[in-house]
Amino acid sequence: MDNKFILNFTPTGMIPTKEMTPHVPTQPDEVVSQVFEVAAVGVNMVHLHARDPQSDEPTYKKDIYAKMIGKIREKHPDLVICVSTSGRTFSEFEKRSECLDLTGDLKPDFGSLTLSSLNFNKIASINTPAMIQDLAQKMLDNGIKPELEVFDLGMINYAHYLIKKQLIKEPYYFNLILGNIACAQANLLSLGLMVKELPGESVWAVGGIGQDQIKMNAMGIIAGGGVRIGLEDNIYFDNERTRLATNIELVQRILVVAQAMGRTPYSQKEARTILGC
Repeated sequence: MDNKFILNFTPTGMIPTKEMTPHVPTQPDEVVSQVFEVAAVGVNMVHLHARDPQSDEPTYKKDIYAKMIGKIREKHPDLVICVSTSGRTFSEFEKRSECLDLTGDLKPDFGSLTLSSLNFNKIASINTPAMIQDLAQKMLDNGIKPELEVFDLGMINYAHYLIKKQLIKEPYYFNLILGNIACAQANLLSLGLMVKELPGESVWAVGGIGQDQIKMNAMGIIAGGGVRIGLEDNIYFDNERTRLATNIELVQRILVVAQAMGRTPYSQKEARTILGC
């Protein structure tokens, strides 16, 4: 087992609002500030979502992503950056893929690619086969790697299908996200089955929804994988939901677990090499 791992930071997401928690960063300067904070303690990859400057609602606009990426790259040029092409709010390919049009120093290293449609608690994320393949093709054409988001075992089978169609190339990076109400549940058996079915040359990290976050993060550490962590998936520090978490608290807590297991995050340069970007 490699004693180093991917530590993927998800600061914002689509759902958390300032009304839910004042700690969630929504606007570019807030996001960048928290990225700097966690990068200083070991985060080597960041998964960005953009919000509208007036409404704070999710937005697909590439200029918002550009503001975040530009400032992050000034201080951390080697930090691996992923942008979201989420299907929860926007259904048009042109909108979902706009952030993949960024070029030069503003071009992201990764774009998220959810490998099937799925239901969350109150909303669906619609990802048709055509949409998935079109997004994968645009990423391939633009030299952007897909961050393969997997909520269930069948989504890994679809990754194998994309490999056969030569739409994704190794090394493959997977986020295994467990605990969503309509998908794979947060337990060791589900995680083991998903890891077993991953294609060769895969790098993987584990996330958990809500109170399952710390449990699944720890399982990822123990099983030799990486960690996906942040307020996107969980806004509470404790299972009883008595205290709202901050992003730096969540990151620092899992680093304590990792240290106890003799594991440390890759450096940002090492992560780029491992992920092939």
